[in-house]
Amino acid sequence: MDDSVYSLSEEDIKLRYITPSILGKGWSVDDITMETKVKLTDGKINLRGNLVARGKAKYADYMLYFNRATPIAIVEAKDANHSVSYGMQQAKEYASMMDIPFAFSSNGFGFHEYDFLTGRERSFSMDEFPTKEELYARFLSESHDGNGLSDAELKVINQPFCTGLDIYPPRYYQRNAVNRTVGAVAQGTKRMLLVMATGTGKTYTAFQIVYRLINAGLVKKVLYLADRNILVDQSIEQDFKPLTNVTHKVNYAQDKKSKPTAHVVYFSLYQQLIGEDGKQNYKELFKPEFFDLVIVDECHRGSAKDDSNWREILEYFSGAIQIGMTATPKETRYQSNITYFGEPLYSYSLKEGIDDGFLAPYKVINITTNIGDEWRPTKGQLDINGHPIEDRIYNNQDYDYNIVIEDRTREVAHEISCYLKATDPMAKTIVFCADEDHAERMRIALVNENADMCKIYPDYVVRITGSDAYGQSKLDYFISVASKTPVIATTSKLLSTGVDCKMVKLIALDQRINSMTEFKQIVGRGTRIREKDGKTHFTIMDFRNITRLFADPDWDGPLEVDKGYLPDRAKPYVLPTDKTDDSGTKVQEERPIVDRDGCEVRVINKVVSVYDSNGKLLRTESITDYTKKNINDTYANLNDFINHWNEAERKAEITDLMRESGIDLQALKESQGMADVDDFDFICHIAYGKKPLSRRERAENVKKRDVFSKYGPEAKKVLEALLDKYATDGISQLENRKVLSLDPFRQMGSPASIAKMFGGNQQYFSAVKELETMIYNDIA
Repeated sequence: MDDSVYSLSEEDIKLRYITPSILGKGWSVDDITMETKVKLTDGKINLRGNLVARGKAKYADYMLYFNRATPIAIVEAKDANHSVSYGMQQAKEYASMMDIPFAFSSNGFGFHEYDFLTGRERSFSMDEFPTKEELYARFLSESHDGNGLSDAELKVINQPFCTGLDIYPPRYYQRNAVNRTVGAVAQGTKRMLLVMATGTGKTYTAFQIVYRLINAGLVKKVLYLADRNILVDQSIEQDFKPLTNVTHKVNYAQDKKSKPTAHVVYFSLYQQLIGEDGKQNYKELFKPEFFDLVIVDECHRGSAKDDSNWREILEYFSGAIQIGMTATPKETRYQSNITYFGEPLYSYSLKEGIDDGFLAPYKVINITTNIGDEWRPTKGQLDINGHPIEDRIYNNQDYDYNIVIEDRTREVAHEISCYLKATDPMAKTIVFCADEDHAERMRIALVNENADMCKIYPDYVVRITGSDAYGQSKLDYFISVASKTPVIATTSKLLSTGVDCKMVKLIALDQRINSMTEFKQIVGRGTRIREKDGKTHFTIMDFRNITRLFADPDWDGPLEVDKGYLPDRAKPYVLPTDKTDDSGTKVQEERPIVDRDGCEVRVINKVVSVYDSNGKLLRTESITDYTKKNINDTYANLNDFINHWNEAERKAEITDLMRESGIDLQALKESQGMADVDDFDFICHIAYGKKPLSRRERAENVKKRDVFSKYGPEAKKVLEALLDKYATDGISQLENRKVLSLDPFRQMGSPASIAKMFGGNQQYFSAVKELETMIYNDIA
């Protein structure tokens, strides 16, 4: 190579040297994907002010495959001005992410290699890159500390992923989870735990595991266990749809007669296998050895709980391979997913999902009311039923549990409604309530706050709870991307886990949550991204300071067994303390209900917080305060801002500067009900407390000065039309000559003929500049 190689770009180095070297060693184009196709991540979504922007996605320069299910090597390229090993750290990072055994870097002069199977590095010339057969042989022989791969592992490795028109290819972490699981099955592992954050495709991953194990002949019968019908039905109808012909949903009443055994994948609720009073339905339907594989969906609930009778099912099918899947493993004194299933075979966390851009980031609005910390009834105060209210201090832990404050429910509904009206009235929203009664009261309050929307959409607000048949019939519509309504769902527990709510943009927390597992599950309701449908992030509106749990070490800490875990020990049962009357008869205790006359509630503080993917507080802000701070950081004072505004060649330069800081002035104006205000006035109002004028008011002030009299009648007509355009659409209309191609200007003539009315282009632009000066004449 001559010195000209140092002037070549990285792409030129790839084209001239690296690609020919790899292809020359027997690697075909079918064995390689290059940077345009090897997109590892989507790029983190960043929230800046009221703007949303994606960070840079991660791409690998080359990926080499053992087969389409198993990538085997990453190659990172750099230009010739870097050393041969310069790209190695990046190559190792990507290879680690992808569970790939070999990482290479090259600058066109040679290759540098890192072998994850042996831990060794080496450099070699361009013509010494390993052939396809050589790298295959090393992969096979070096695996498992040099013991190689078994026949069963080779069988499953050679099974491709299920692909098709409606089946998307696996993301890197899904491929990792599937490959590790099928590999562990082939090695004889019997119990496995997969931990994947909500919204990362656990069911899709389970489907690909089942598909490949069945086709490799390693399993023949599969049981998929869940505790809610929606979880079973979603799985059958969506991710497991390619296996429809060999799928069966267990129904004890029907199956005990027909005993269906010809299917391959059986979906079942625990309740179908264990009947009333613990009846062992599973023994009537299946022999212990019937299933080769049992998949436990949301295994942090029921089946792995030591004192659960559902655990019987797993013990009955103990000869089968058992895979637990959850976003939130449960490790408590009385329950341990790790102790039952083992250490996670693969984990993909909420943090990783947000950082990779596969999961939505979030903002938190903490709302404090005047009674949040304490409220005490007055002496002798009665509730609406005439019953005395116990004299003590009540707070957020009590409301809707021990006492009902009607005005608090109204105020919470009002805040939720105001937020939706200011942002997106059709944004899917879940309101988590204390119980089903609270969910019904909240539904009524929200209906009354949104009567205009409910008039158009009768199902704008719906209660979706376990006992509400009508609400449950609307669940599919609520989670559907295509269905506009219901918009707001009030619930207690039903929507807290497992339900695939793709378009939820607002989660309102108005229930007590002390469990980190439950908190993570609820946050997970909003983490799915639907960028094409306008869902890039979500907001948590917190009325009970639940988001304090973000500061808990367990939010992003290591997963480990509870130090006090007691195997095979049931959680102690605490007898209820019922109140009795004088005769000893049990009295049904009712919660006091306090109306607005007895307790008036108002919001006294709102704090908007932005967290990073670790749950660490990045900043606390309101968008108004954020905007004010940015303006004050940019301009020394009001006069400095006015000078910059007057001197700007284009007023849009100021707007563009705000946008670079994450501020969309137009969206902010609309949210404040000030869409008709000039950008200049709005900035002065936000940052310096000045009273704003509307654009129409500024236009009328110009007309009153009769500044157009020096122009001919035709030119005067043009300037008046420009002023009207300003009043309607803003200053940018004056600064863009393309406006002359629109009505009413095109009826006056072509842009060139309009310019001639002023004596030419230069004179036209001078007239427009003078018009701008007149618009802002009062600020000089």
